[in-house]
Amino acid sequence: QVQLVESGGGLVQPGGSLRLSCAASGTGFRLNAMGWYRQAPGKQRELVATIISGGSTNYADSVKGRFTISRANAKNTVDLQMNNLKPEDTAVYYCAAAWRPVSSESGYDYWGQGTQVTVSS
Repeated sequence: QVQLVESGGGLVQPGGSLRLSCAASGTGFRLNAMGWYRQAPGKQRELVATIISGGSTNYADSVKGRFTISRANAKNTVDLQMNNLKPEDTAVYYCAAAWRPVSSESGYDYWGQGTQVTVSS
């Protein structure tokens, strides 16, 4: 069974940076799509960024130019570098992975438990 484990969340001041990491275990095969979603209190979970094994990426408009997603295919890991963080970035961030390219949140096969990111002064 594939498991996703996130790390790197925490408390940061506005304008600061954090790097989230997610590692998939339980398989020796390459996952196709990996991504990050987030859910703020009282809101629905939303896309942050996704990346497929070929390297194509997709970002939410709210994070473009500030966040960068990257992956190490051989290790089934995906990172999210978050710069110039804003209070509205505060949320629980979830890692997601799928065996095939996905076009929506419902297409992911596996989800991590989430890691809290809090942006506050």
